[in-house]
Amino acid sequence: MSKDIAPTSAGLGLRRSLLPELQEMPEGAVDFLECAPDNWIGVGGHFGACLDELSSRIPLSCHGLSLSLAGPEPLDMQLLTRTREFLDRHKVTLYSEHLSYCSDDGHLYDLMPVPFTEEAIKHVAGRIRQAQDVLGRRIAVENISYYAAPYQALSEIEFVTAVLEEADCDLLLDVNNLFVNACNHGYSARDFLGRLPAGRIVSFHVAGHHDEAPDLKIDTHGATVKAGVWSLLTMAYQRFGVRPTLLERDFNFPPLPELLREMGRIKTLQRAVTQDG
Repeated sequence: MSKDIAPTSAGLGLRRSLLPELQEMPEGAVDFLECAPDNWIGVGGHFGACLDELSSRIPLSCHGLSLSLAGPEPLDMQLLTRTREFLDRHKVTLYSEHLSYCSDDGHLYDLMPVPFTEEAIKHVAGRIRQAQDVLGRRIAVENISYYAAPYQALSEIEFVTAVLEEADCDLLLDVNNLFVNACNHGYSARDFLGRLPAGRIVSFHVAGHHDEAPDLKIDTHGATVKAGVWSLLTMAYQRFGVRPTLLERDFNFPPLPELLREMGRIKTLQRAVTQDG
């Protein structure tokens, strides 16, 4: 039986350093946990047992790191097959990957920007369709933060919407990434939201970033979510409706109660928008 994640859900990232606290948190403290299958496939022993225990009582979403959907090398079929087994085992219904690439004759250990061209749309969309076939499910792609673009024949929003249509896949909208990109590249985040296809948005991410300068924001996932990102999330809820939303934090972890309080702001926004509607 699958473990569906309700639209009015708020979750945290499952990080190994947080495992003891996550296992001891009160029942119902989070609606779901998100993990990267790439970091857990084949893991046994203590960590594997902890994951099994958590996933037995808390729904999991999964966010991939290594498929390199936009990359030049053939897709890693072994990774795709093992990812499908992982998703099936843990009854995951929401799986996403980055609209990016991270390998070229070896792992690059970063998310690289894609040229915004018609050729890239065809290339990426074909690989997403292939990945969906092997995984046996629809996937969502996430808009990434980027600081330089290799070539832009199209705007970011034109590229993203074309990939979604051509691949017939869904979108994980990272609100922090949108906020960062809009500041760094001088476009309107509101206009970007206005052009997204509502029916393809299945979830949201929010995270912290670093203000390097008024026109330079660095996506870090290592700080609290800033006011502008919360405002943009509210705007997204009002436009698209409430969707499962994850608070991303990858380092500089505060005590879990503090993380849970910050995640609780997601629930507060979701309730406010739902009641207003």
